[in-house]
Amino acid sequence: MNILFPSNASDPLTMTAAGRADIGFYYQEDTIIAKANEDVPVKVLGAVVQQPISIVCALAEKNIKTPEDLIGKTIGYSGTRFGEVAVGQMLETVGATLDDVELIDVGFDLMSAMTTGNVDATFGCFINHEVPALEEEGFAVDYMEVMDYGVPNYYALMLVTGEDQLEANRDKYTRFLRACQKGFADMQADPEEALGLLLANQDEENFPLTESVERRSFDVLLPIMETADAPFLSQDVSVWQENIDWLQKVGMIDAAFDPAEVMVDLLAE
Repeated sequence: MNILFPSNASDPLTMTAAGRADIGFYYQEDTIIAKANEDVPVKVLGAVVQQPISIVCALAEKNIKTPEDLIGKTIGYSGTRFGEVAVGQMLETVGATLDDVELIDVGFDLMSAMTTGNVDATFGCFINHEVPALEEEGFAVDYMEVMDYGVPNYYALMLVTGEDQLEANRDKYTRFLRACQKGFADMQADPEEALGLLLANQDEENFPLTESVERRSFDVLLPIMETADAPFLSQDVSVWQENIDWLQKVGMIDAAFDPAEVMVDLLAE
């Protein structure tokens, strides 16, 4: 297996659609936007994380615990249109709008933007990574989950590929997904062994991992990679439809499409 590190955020989708990679990890909202607005020939093989992990986060000293506390504050984000829409939706629940806050594009420097005081809060930190990483560094934090404030439940991470590749290699993809299922079952059965494998195979030079942070990340991710209602890698048409409808309502896509155009369930075939 050859793991490629993307040079930009859209690579996992564009490279698989163009046949330059077999599988990509990608986000549901961005997949919907690419399909609806650009008709990218994408197929979604499975949902890896069943709910959002992006949060609005702030150092505890800022006392930002609800969307109302954001009014008049500066919010750092990665410059994405989705970030603006998600924050706007959260503010709407308390009768506010984006005009009531100042959004600042800090790129991917979300943690340092908070710890240096450049912004009051951020959108886009991951509950399983930045929160334990900040706490590991001695910072107490508060955070809000987007689903609690009007943003629909969406798949935080999915496995995607291109239509042509799937048709040409359907059996190969089915076997890959079965291997993923086996790996997840092993992770559930022995998280410590799985953590050891992760740390032993990390790209230490470019992406060094901290054992205590990754252990806490496992604790967060395991319950939301598979839930009582959603087996690992499963997709629900209602989740797709709700997000398509919401993204159309907030103006991020012009026209809806049938979720069946992108959803694939190879494991049920």
